[in-house]
Amino acid sequence: MEESNEFKPKLQRRILIATDGSKAAENVVDLGIEMARCSGAKAYAVYVIDLTFLDSVLMDESWVKNAYEHFERIGREAICYIEENAKAAGIEAVPILLKGNPAEKILDFAEKQGVDMIVMGSTGKSGVERFMLGSVSEKVVRHSKVPVLVVRERVKPERFVRCS
Repeated sequence: MEESNEFKPKLQRRILIATDGSKAAENVVDLGIEMARCSGAKAYAVYVIDLTFLDSVLMDESWVKNAYEHFERIGREAICYIEENAKAAGIEAVPILLKGNPAEKILDFAEKQGVDMIVMGSTGKSGVERFMLGSVSEKVVRHSKVPVLVVRERVKPERFVRCS
């Protein structure tokens, strides 16, 4: 029997859907859930509380606590949104709230959980702004060991073929 050199795509079993809680992230969520549904994958709804900017600024402790609570609330709402939409689509989504540098935490979580694909949004930064600030999606794409699907804000999931 002859061995085939044909490309055989790997079925995703664990998909990480990263969100920043913004309105634009809804496209990311919709597409990530649809991909998980089509492949029968388990989804991880991930939000990273990024307070790294506070390291360089001297702030009142109560202000820092309030800021953290604010971002934690946004994060919980964002991952609950994914969890509810996944449930409506008939798939399992595990809500994950992390704290730290978003790109590092997403990559670390993906590796530790054996994630097959990362789905995340693009901030649309370009030129000098991207060079100076970097972007979470760019860092994840550069360092990920698994495929990363970066969804642009303008892309609507209705444009994609849906599985039956």
